[in-house]
Amino acid sequence: MARVAAFFDLDKTILATSASLALTRPLLRSGLITHRDIARSAQAQIAYLLLDASHERSERMKDALAEMVRGWSVAEFDSVVAEALTTEIEPVVFLEALDAISAHHAAGHDVIIVSASAEAIVRPVMHLLRADGMIASHLESVDGRYTGEIDTYNYGPAKPAAMAEMARQQGWDLAECWAYSDSITDEPLLRAVGHPVAVNPDRALARIARVEGWEVRIWRRPVPLRSPSRSSTLLTVGVAAVLILTFWLTRRRRRP
Repeated sequence: MARVAAFFDLDKTILATSASLALTRPLLRSGLITHRDIARSAQAQIAYLLLDASHERSERMKDALAEMVRGWSVAEFDSVVAEALTTEIEPVVFLEALDAISAHHAAGHDVIIVSASAEAIVRPVMHLLRADGMIASHLESVDGRYTGEIDTYNYGPAKPAAMAEMARQQGWDLAECWAYSDSITDEPLLRAVGHPVAVNPDRALARIARVEGWEVRIWRRPVPLRSPSRSSTLLTVGVAAVLILTFWLTRRRRRP
C-alpha cells in the first residue's frame, strides 16, 4: 500500500478553467440548461474564472449551480458529462498536471482529486486522468432527480478534514504527502500536507507561498486541441466571457 498521496485541486489547477464552465455547451445541447440559465449564473461563474477566488465568490457560484441543477435527471447529467469528457474536459487539462500525476505514480504515490465540484463531474475526470481516488461534493437526489440541495460541500476546511479521514483509512502520512492548488480558498488544503505546491496562484495565495517558502509552479500548456474548429469555439467563448464581465463591471461602476 502506498504511504504517500498527492492531492490535486481540479478547477484552475488540473483544468485551465472550471469544470462547470467547460460543460456549458454540452448542457445546452442536452436541454438541461437554457441561455436564460447561463445569463442568471454568468456573474458568479465568470467572476470565479477570471478574478481571484474568495469565499464570497465561491459561495455565489455554489448557490447558482445548486439552484440550476434542481430537477435534473441524475442519469441524464451523468450521460452528458461522460460524452463531454474528450471534447470539452480533456482539451482544458494542463499538460503539466498530467506530467505531475505521472511523476507521482512513478514514485509509487496515490493521486487523489480534491474538488468542491460535484461527484458526478469529478468521478469521470478521475477516471480520465487515471487518478486513484477523489474527494468531492455530493448533491442530494430523490427518485433519480437532483433536489437542488448539497449533502456534502467539499470546500475550504472541509477538504483537509476529508483528506485526514482518507489518510487514516489508507495509511498515508500527511506530513509526507503533496497538495496542489491555485486558490487562497485552498490554503487549509495546502497547510494539511508536508509538500504544498501553489499552481498559478492567485495574488493572496502567492503572498502566502512567498512567506512560507512553498513551491510555486506555473502551468500554461493545455492538452493540444483536436481540431481548428474547437480552437475557434474556445476563442468565441472566451471573448463572450470577457464581454459579459466587462458589461457587468461597467454596470457596477455606473450605480450611484
